[in-house]
Amino acid sequence: MVPRVGQSPPSLPYWTQIGLARDLLPPEGQRSYVLCVHLKTGLVPSASGSAYLELPPSTPTPRTFLPDNTSLKLSCVVHGPKPLQRNASYSPNLQLAALVKFAPFATKSRRGYIRDASERELGVHLETALKGVIIADRWPKSSIDVSVTILEGEEDRWWGDMNNEGSHLDNCGLMNTLSACITVASAALADAGIDCLDLLTGGSAFSTGDGKIWLDASPSEHKGISSACSVAYMSSRDEITEIWLKGDLSLDSTKSSNVQELMDSAIMSARAANTILQAAVKESAERKAARLPANANHTK
Repeated sequence: MVPRVGQSPPSLPYWTQIGLARDLLPPEGQRSYVLCVHLKTGLVPSASGSAYLELPPSTPTPRTFLPDNTSLKLSCVVHGPKPLQRNASYSPNLQLAALVKFAPFATKSRRGYIRDASERELGVHLETALKGVIIADRWPKSSIDVSVTILEGEEDRWWGDMNNEGSHLDNCGLMNTLSACITVASAALADAGIDCLDLLTGGSAFSTGDGKIWLDASPSEHKGISSACSVAYMSSRDEITEIWLKGDLSLDSTKSSNVQELMDSAIMSARAANTILQAAVKESAERKAARLPANANHTK
Protein backbone atom coordinates (compact mmCIF):
# COMPACT_ATOMS: atom_id res chain seq x y z
CA MET A 1 0.00 0.00 0.00
CA VAL A 2 1.40 3.36 -1.01
CA PRO A 3 1.27 5.90 1.84
CA ARG A 4 -0.75 9.04 1.28
CA VAL A 5 1.65 11.93 0.98
CA GLY A 6 1.64 15.34 -0.65
CA GLN A 7 1.75 15.71 -4.39
CA SER A 8 5.19 17.28 -4.44
CA PRO A 9 7.77 18.02 -1.74
CA PRO A 10 8.83 21.58 -1.01
CA SER A 11 11.71 22.29 -3.36
CA LEU A 12 12.88 25.85 -2.95
CA PRO A 13 15.91 27.78 -4.20
CA TYR A 14 18.26 27.56 -1.23
CA TRP A 15 20.71 30.32 -2.07
CA THR A 16 18.08 32.81 -3.21
CA GLN A 17 16.35 32.96 0.19
CA ILE A 18 18.94 35.31 1.67
CA GLY A 19 21.19 37.98 0.27
CA LEU A 20 24.69 36.52 0.23
CA ALA A 21 27.90 38.31 -0.54
CA ARG A 22 29.48 37.43 -3.84
CA ASP A 23 32.48 35.76 -2.19
CA LEU A 24 30.18 33.47 -0.15
CA LEU A 25 28.54 32.05 -3.23
CA PRO A 26 30.16 28.96 -4.74
CA PRO A 27 31.82 29.30 -8.15
CA GLU A 28 30.36 27.82 -11.29
CA GLY A 29 31.06 24.15 -11.79
CA GLN A 30 31.17 23.40 -8.04
CA ARG A 31 27.84 24.32 -6.42
CA SER A 32 24.96 25.77 -8.36
CA TYR A 33 23.93 29.29 -7.43
CA VAL A 34 20.39 27.96 -7.02
CA LEU A 35 20.70 24.93 -4.76
CA CYS A 36 17.43 23.02 -4.32
CA VAL A 37 16.56 21.05 -1.19
CA HIS A 38 13.75 18.50 -1.25
CA LEU A 39 11.93 17.91 2.04
CA LYS A 40 8.83 15.77 2.48
CA THR A 41 7.00 14.53 5.57
CA GLY A 42 4.63 11.66 6.32
CA LEU A 43 6.42 8.92 4.38
CA VAL A 44 6.18 6.15 7.01
CA PRO A 45 2.55 5.48 8.04
CA SER A 46 3.51 3.20 10.94
CA ALA A 47 5.62 5.89 12.65
CA SER A 48 4.34 8.81 14.71
CA GLY A 49 6.19 11.14 12.36
CA SER A 50 8.61 10.85 9.49
CA ALA A 51 10.49 12.99 7.00
CA TYR A 52 12.82 12.67 4.03
CA LEU A 53 15.46 15.21 3.00
CA GLU A 54 17.51 15.23 -0.17
CA LEU A 55 20.21 17.64 -1.22
CA PRO A 56 20.79 16.87 -4.91
CA PRO A 57 24.32 17.05 -6.30
CA SER A 58 25.37 20.00 -8.36
CA THR A 59 26.13 19.71 -12.05
CA PRO A 60 29.44 17.86 -12.60
CA THR A 61 32.31 19.97 -13.83
CA PRO A 62 32.73 19.57 -17.59
CA ARG A 63 35.96 18.33 -19.19
CA THR A 64 37.16 16.45 -16.13
CA PHE A 65 37.82 12.87 -15.15
CA LEU A 66 36.89 13.41 -11.51
CA PRO A 67 33.94 11.42 -10.14
CA ASP A 68 30.47 12.92 -9.99
CA ASN A 69 29.64 15.11 -7.02
CA THR A 70 28.06 13.46 -4.02
CA SER A 71 24.73 14.33 -2.44
CA LEU A 72 22.87 13.93 0.84
CA LYS A 73 19.82 11.71 1.29
CA LEU A 74 18.37 11.16 4.74
CA SER A 75 15.21 9.70 6.23
CA CYS A 76 13.97 10.16 9.79
CA VAL A 77 11.28 8.37 11.79
CA VAL A 78 9.89 9.31 15.20
CA HIS A 79 8.25 6.78 17.52
CA GLY A 80 6.41 8.09 20.55
CA PRO A 81 5.70 9.54 22.95
CA LYS A 82 5.35 6.13 24.58
CA PRO A 83 5.30 4.99 28.23
CA LEU A 84 8.56 4.16 29.93
CA GLN A 85 9.33 0.60 30.87
CA ARG A 86 7.89 -0.61 34.15
CA ASN A 87 11.29 -1.01 35.75
CA ALA A 88 12.37 2.51 34.76
CA SER A 89 12.56 5.20 37.42
CA TYR A 90 10.08 8.08 37.45
CA SER A 91 10.96 10.99 35.17
CA PRO A 92 8.99 14.27 35.10
CA ASN A 93 10.31 15.04 31.62
CA LEU A 94 10.24 13.33 28.26
CA GLN A 95 13.17 10.99 27.68
CA LEU A 96 14.72 11.51 24.23
CA ALA A 97 16.88 8.99 22.39
CA ALA A 98 18.45 9.98 19.07
CA LEU A 99 20.17 7.50 16.77
CA VAL A 100 22.05 8.18 13.53
CA LYS A 101 23.07 5.33 11.25
CA PHE A 102 24.73 5.23 7.85
CA ALA A 103 23.29 2.73 5.41
CA PRO A 104 25.93 0.19 4.29
CA PHE A 105 25.84 1.70 0.79
CA ALA A 106 25.79 5.36 1.89
CA THR A 107 29.44 6.16 1.14
CA LYS A 108 32.19 4.93 -1.18
CA SER A 109 33.71 2.86 1.63
CA ARG A 110 31.10 0.34 2.72
CA ARG A 111 29.73 0.88 6.21
CA GLY A 112 29.23 -1.83 8.82
CA TYR A 113 25.96 -2.79 10.45
CA ILE A 114 27.24 -1.82 13.91
CA ARG A 115 27.44 1.88 14.73
CA ASP A 116 30.96 3.27 14.64
CA ALA A 117 32.46 6.24 16.47
CA SER A 118 31.37 8.83 13.88
CA GLU A 119 27.75 7.65 14.00
CA ARG A 120 27.70 7.74 17.79
CA GLU A 121 29.19 11.24 17.68
CA LEU A 122 26.48 12.41 15.28
CA GLY A 123 23.83 10.89 17.55
CA VAL A 124 25.15 12.75 20.59
CA HIS A 125 25.15 16.10 18.78
CA LEU A 126 21.66 15.48 17.36
CA GLU A 127 20.26 14.51 20.76
CA THR A 128 21.73 17.61 22.38
CA ALA A 129 20.27 19.83 19.66
CA LEU A 130 16.78 18.34 19.93
CA LYS A 131 16.71 18.49 23.72
CA GLY A 132 17.01 22.25 23.51
CA VAL A 133 13.86 22.64 21.40
CA ILE A 134 11.44 19.99 22.74
CA ILE A 135 9.10 20.98 25.59
CA ALA A 136 9.91 17.91 27.65
CA ASP A 137 7.79 18.60 30.74
CA ARG A 138 4.55 17.99 28.82
CA TRP A 139 5.17 14.22 28.67
CA PRO A 140 6.12 12.87 32.12
CA LYS A 141 7.00 9.18 32.38
CA SER A 142 7.30 9.00 28.57
CA SER A 143 10.01 8.50 25.99
CA ILE A 144 10.50 9.23 22.31
CA ASP A 145 12.88 7.69 19.76
CA VAL A 146 14.30 9.68 16.84
CA SER A 147 16.09 7.55 14.25
CA VAL A 148 17.91 9.05 11.26
CA THR A 149 19.13 6.83 8.44
CA ILE A 150 21.66 8.32 6.03
CA LEU A 151 20.97 6.77 2.64
CA GLU A 152 23.72 8.70 0.88
CA GLY A 153 26.42 10.77 2.52
CA GLU A 154 28.97 13.23 1.23
CA GLU A 155 32.64 12.39 1.11
CA ASP A 156 35.04 13.92 3.62
CA ARG A 157 37.67 15.40 1.33
CA TRP A 158 38.32 16.84 -2.09
CA TRP A 159 38.86 14.22 -4.76
CA GLY A 160 42.37 15.50 -5.45
CA ASP A 161 43.34 15.15 -1.76
CA MET A 162 42.43 11.49 -1.41
CA ASN A 163 46.11 10.48 -1.36
CA ASN A 164 47.30 13.48 0.65
CA GLU A 165 46.30 13.00 4.27
CA GLY A 166 47.67 16.26 5.63
CA SER A 167 46.07 18.76 3.26
CA HIS A 168 42.45 18.47 4.38
CA LEU A 169 40.39 18.57 7.58
CA ASP A 170 39.41 15.06 8.64
CA ASN A 171 35.72 14.12 8.90
CA CYS A 172 34.53 17.53 7.74
CA GLY A 173 31.74 15.81 5.77
CA LEU A 174 30.07 15.05 9.11
CA MET A 175 29.33 18.77 9.51
CA ASN A 176 27.00 18.85 6.52
CA THR A 177 25.52 15.54 7.61
CA LEU A 178 24.76 16.83 11.10
CA SER A 179 23.03 19.97 9.82
CA ALA A 180 20.87 17.85 7.51
CA CYS A 181 20.07 15.45 10.37
CA ILE A 182 18.90 18.35 12.53
CA THR A 183 16.62 19.73 9.82
CA VAL A 184 15.05 16.39 8.88
CA ALA A 185 14.58 15.44 12.55
CA SER A 186 12.81 18.73 13.25
CA ALA A 187 10.47 18.09 10.32
CA ALA A 188 9.72 14.59 11.62
CA LEU A 189 9.00 15.93 15.13
CA ALA A 190 6.58 18.47 13.69
CA ASP A 191 4.91 15.71 11.67
CA ALA A 192 4.54 13.67 14.88
CA GLY A 193 2.89 16.59 16.68
CA ILE A 194 5.58 16.97 19.34
CA ASP A 195 5.39 20.34 21.07
CA CYS A 196 8.54 22.37 20.45
CA LEU A 197 9.66 25.89 21.20
CA ASP A 198 10.42 26.62 17.55
CA LEU A 199 11.38 24.99 14.27
CA LEU A 200 14.98 23.85 14.48
CA THR A 201 17.21 23.95 11.43
CA GLY A 202 20.82 23.06 10.87
CA GLY A 203 23.44 25.01 8.98
CA SER A 204 27.12 24.52 8.25
CA ALA A 205 29.98 26.65 7.01
CA PHE A 206 33.50 25.79 5.87
CA SER A 207 36.65 27.87 5.67
CA THR A 208 39.46 27.16 3.24
CA GLY A 209 43.10 28.08 3.49
CA ASP A 210 42.68 31.17 1.29
CA GLY A 211 40.25 32.74 3.79
CA LYS A 212 37.02 32.12 1.88
CA ILE A 213 33.91 30.82 3.66
CA TRP A 214 31.49 28.42 1.98
CA LEU A 215 27.96 27.71 3.15
CA ASP A 216 26.76 24.08 3.07
CA ALA A 217 29.54 23.25 0.64
CA SER A 218 30.36 19.73 -0.41
CA PRO A 219 33.80 18.81 1.00
CA SER A 220 34.54 16.73 -2.09
CA GLU A 221 34.41 19.90 -4.23
CA HIS A 222 36.76 22.13 -2.24
CA LYS A 223 40.47 21.80 -1.70
CA GLY A 224 42.21 22.53 1.57
CA ILE A 225 39.31 22.96 4.05
CA SER A 226 40.91 24.19 7.28
CA SER A 227 37.93 24.69 9.62
CA ALA A 228 34.23 23.90 9.78
CA CYS A 229 31.20 24.81 11.89
CA SER A 230 27.74 23.30 12.26
CA VAL A 231 24.91 24.84 14.30
CA ALA A 232 21.36 24.00 15.34
CA TYR A 233 19.42 27.25 15.20
CA MET A 234 15.93 28.45 16.17
CA SER A 235 15.14 31.37 13.88
CA SER A 236 12.14 32.84 15.71
CA ARG A 237 13.89 32.84 19.09
CA ASP A 238 17.34 33.60 17.67
CA GLU A 239 18.90 30.87 19.82
CA ILE A 240 21.45 28.13 19.23
CA THR A 241 20.86 24.74 20.82
CA GLU A 242 24.03 23.04 19.57
CA ILE A 243 27.27 24.10 17.95
CA TRP A 244 30.12 21.94 16.64
CA LEU A 245 33.45 23.50 15.70
CA LYS A 246 36.38 21.71 14.15
CA GLY A 247 39.71 22.67 12.66
CA ASP A 248 42.15 25.56 12.93
CA LEU A 249 40.14 28.33 14.61
CA SER A 250 41.05 31.66 16.14
CA LEU A 251 39.27 34.48 17.95
CA ASP A 252 41.44 37.00 16.12
CA SER A 253 39.35 38.73 13.44
CA THR A 254 42.44 39.40 11.34
CA LYS A 255 43.07 35.70 10.71
CA SER A 256 41.39 33.69 7.97
CA SER A 257 39.68 31.12 10.23
CA ASN A 258 37.75 33.45 12.53
CA VAL A 259 35.29 31.72 14.88
CA GLN A 260 32.69 34.50 14.91
CA GLU A 261 32.61 34.86 11.14
CA LEU A 262 32.33 31.10 10.70
CA MET A 263 29.46 30.90 13.22
CA ASP A 264 27.60 33.79 11.59
CA SER A 265 27.89 32.08 8.21
CA ALA A 266 26.52 28.81 9.62
CA ILE A 267 23.59 30.69 11.18
CA MET A 268 22.94 32.35 7.83
CA SER A 269 22.74 28.90 6.26
CA ALA A 270 20.32 27.69 8.96
CA ARG A 271 18.05 30.69 8.37
CA ALA A 272 17.84 29.81 4.70
CA ALA A 273 16.91 26.21 5.54
CA ASN A 274 14.14 27.48 7.84
CA THR A 275 12.13 28.65 4.81
CA ILE A 276 12.10 25.13 3.39
CA LEU A 277 11.22 23.60 6.75
CA GLN A 278 8.28 25.98 7.20
CA ALA A 279 6.90 24.97 3.80
CA ALA A 280 7.21 21.26 4.65
CA VAL A 281 5.50 21.68 8.02
CA LYS A 282 2.71 23.70 6.43
CA GLU A 283 2.17 20.98 3.84
CA SER A 284 2.04 18.34 6.59
CA ALA A 285 -0.56 20.33 8.55
CA GLU A 286 -2.72 20.86 5.47
CA ARG A 287 -2.55 17.16 4.63
CA LYS A 288 -3.64 16.15 8.12
CA ALA A 289 -6.41 18.75 8.16
CA ALA A 290 -7.79 17.38 4.89
CA ARG A 291 -8.14 13.91 6.45
CA LEU A 292 -10.31 15.14 9.33
CA PRO A 293 -14.09 14.56 9.06
CA ALA A 294 -16.12 17.50 7.89
CA ASN A 295 -17.86 17.88 11.30
CA ALA A 296 -14.70 17.38 13.41
CA ASN A 297 -14.54 21.03 14.42
CA HIS A 298 -18.25 21.41 15.15
CA THR A 299 -19.46 21.08 18.72
CA LYS A 300 -22.99 20.53 19.90
